[in-house]
Amino acid sequence: MAELRTILRKISSSISNFSLRRILYENLLRQAELEHDEKRIARYTEKLERLNQVKSNVLIKYIAKELFLYFLVCFLFFFVVFFVNQILLLAETILKKRVPVGTVVRLIWYCLPAIVAQSAPFATLVGFLMSLGRMVTDNEILILRASGQKYSLILVPVIVMGILISIFSFVMNDYFLPLGTLNYNRMYRQILHSNPAVELESQSIKRMDNSTIVIGDVEKTHVSDLVFFDFSGENQQRIIIAGSSDVSKSADPGIVMELNMDDSTVLLLDSKKKDDFSVLESESMRLNIFESAILGPMTVTSPREMTSFDLAKKLKQMNAGKVASKKQLNTYKLEFNKKFSIPFGSIFFALLAFPLALVFGKKDGQTLGLIFGLIISVIYWAVTILGQMFGIRSGLNGFWMMWAPNFLIGVLGIILYLRLKRK
Repeated sequence: MAELRTILRKISSSISNFSLRRILYENLLRQAELEHDEKRIARYTEKLERLNQVKSNVLIKYIAKELFLYFLVCFLFFFVVFFVNQILLLAETILKKRVPVGTVVRLIWYCLPAIVAQSAPFATLVGFLMSLGRMVTDNEILILRASGQKYSLILVPVIVMGILISIFSFVMNDYFLPLGTLNYNRMYRQILHSNPAVELESQSIKRMDNSTIVIGDVEKTHVSDLVFFDFSGENQQRIIIAGSSDVSKSADPGIVMELNMDDSTVLLLDSKKKDDFSVLESESMRLNIFESAILGPMTVTSPREMTSFDLAKKLKQMNAGKVASKKQLNTYKLEFNKKFSIPFGSIFFALLAFPLALVFGKKDGQTLGLIFGLIISVIYWAVTILGQMFGIRSGLNGFWMMWAPNFLIGVLGIILYLRLKRK
């Protein structure tokens, strides 16, 4: 018997296959239990535990590798979609105004952090759904379960990958996005001062603080059919109508453009005295548009140009001073919560992708993962935009407007996972 044990030990040292090693250690453990040898029982039990641990690490690495590859492919897909959309927007508003191509390239470069931060959560959902769906279709998940592995073995790399992607997205959203926005706005001011007509688009409506401009056709620096609404006074409203106008630069500081209007009509109204109004007519008229009306004052940093630390500090000052309006305060709250909700949406998407892929991925899981992922991404994006709109216009709580979609996805993911475990 001693010689047999010696031979088995020599064989075990040369075996590298996990399954053969497991069978060998199980036989040696069974033999030790029959002989009631406590030392050998403890030794082979420890070897089996180490073997299971090594096997789990190998499986976790394999799953993480698959998740990362699919995430990378989907990230490139969403990045290209948002990138092309940004190019089209710039081409519509800037390129056709004959702005130098080098300047446009720099503007696109400053937009990249926002594109990266926005692409990562959606790529997490679609990539994880496709990866796990493929594993379900190829019966890899079934084999893991049949070999005694728990769902937690698969859930661990999914959650860890979601956390890592969230941290990466948060860094882009919290540091590089404000930096890019600052540089973008600075360059856009330079473009606007050199060519004010960039700001005017044909057949469009331009809102500026308390004013609104309805623009007709724009050809280079000439504008036709322009209507200007101004609510500058407490109860006063001014409406200016011009058949044609020419846009020119201004040498005066703070003024971004001059509108030289021909055949203009000015209507002055009082909201409290509806029957009392004045009408002025002139052959020519000059209207100055201030820079602060379009881009805001240069001395004030917008919420999008701040990091989460700066926003928290600003909110603390606004709450202590109690001088900010409710709308302004809620705008800063929305932006502060947005700094966290969008990047860390990757964790909630990962939590949803795991059970969703296992439930619907039995047949052609890769294709279904792509379809479900795109549908959920569009819905999530629309709900997030609506949340910002309602938060700013209706004054609803900024925290719930930004985090409600994530919480809903997280709860749905937990419910599906619990149902999966019961089965």
